[in-house]
Amino acid sequence: MMDEIEIIVEPSFLAEQSNIAKDQYVFGYGITIRNNSGEVVTLRKRHWQITDAHGAVEKVSGVGVVGEQPVLYPGEDYYYSSGARLNTPWGCMEGSYEFEDGCGGRFSVPIPKFDLRADVAVH
Repeated sequence: MMDEIEIIVEPSFLAEQSNIAKDQYVFGYGITIRNNSGEVVTLRKRHWQITDAHGAVEKVSGVGVVGEQPVLYPGEDYYYSSGARLNTPWGCMEGSYEFEDGCGGRFSVPIPKFDLRADVAVH
């Protein structure tokens, strides 16, 4: 079932919320979760690993996404946007979502690693 859930990530650098002089870089990301299976699934948990350019790792886990535990019917998409802060102009994120199927079974779907890059000149 996990290979029938598609995760599409669109990261962006949020220059207007960042403070480069203080090494505070803010990134946004939009995520589309597509249910290509024939079953109804519910997103129950998220697990993220955020790594900055120095190799410092922050792990974040929680219930659902953006305060919701969305239910996805067969063929349905769910979109949300969120963000992350780094102390370096680049880094990466990866993780997984935990879903529940209609029978109460749980399964994990990996979120592919994606880069966070500030489009700023480093002198």
